[in-house]
Amino acid sequence: MKVVVVLSGGLDSTVLLASALEQGFEVRAITFDYGQRHNREIQSAIRVAHHFGLDPGNTHKLIDISHVGEQLLQGSALTSPSVEVPLGHYADPSMRITVVPNRNMIMLSIAAGWAISLSCGAVALGVHAGDHAVYPDCRPRFFAAAEEALRLGNYVSLTVMTPFIDWTKAAIVKHGAELKAPFELSWSCYQGGEKHCGKCGTCVERREAFQLAGVPDPTEYFV
Repeated sequence: MKVVVVLSGGLDSTVLLASALEQGFEVRAITFDYGQRHNREIQSAIRVAHHFGLDPGNTHKLIDISHVGEQLLQGSALTSPSVEVPLGHYADPSMRITVVPNRNMIMLSIAAGWAISLSCGAVALGVHAGDHAVYPDCRPRFFAAAEEALRLGNYVSLTVMTPFIDWTKAAIVKHGAELKAPFELSWSCYQGGEKHCGKCGTCVERREAFQLAGVPDPTEYFV
């Protein structure tokens, strides 16, 4: 089966891409520039796609919707420079300021359109259980409803694959290590500096996941 993987450049989507290829899927990957503060992840997505032999502009698409983020998706710490990125644990209530309005629906809709045009059977996203506390568009009910909406809006059925949706981040790291996923190429930090800041929610979660999984962490942190 052919599948379109939404590749952010983060750890989860990097492992998802490795897993899809290991399972024998014919993979296409799609990455979005939505005006995110941490656009460093886009370069990571490009490097990850290259690592796995995907061709820029062909089997790996970079979609620029930054004008949408700049004009319509403000108020989030990820898209508004005036809003500070919160520090602390990923599941803290303060992390809700990092919610980008309707982000997964927008990206899923575009990815699904490409998938259908390619006669793919599925779109895959790397959301996991740790996302549920903060992001409503990372929860099982959202994806079930989105899959139904795609079925109703098209002449073909398209599966929305979220294989890690009940997994912890540590389980994803352990799985990625088994697949020899290039963790060192992935990017998590919401600050988007030269190194991971080590203080924001995604850095805290990333570091904790490697520790819990018992896997060496190749990430360079400022602190």
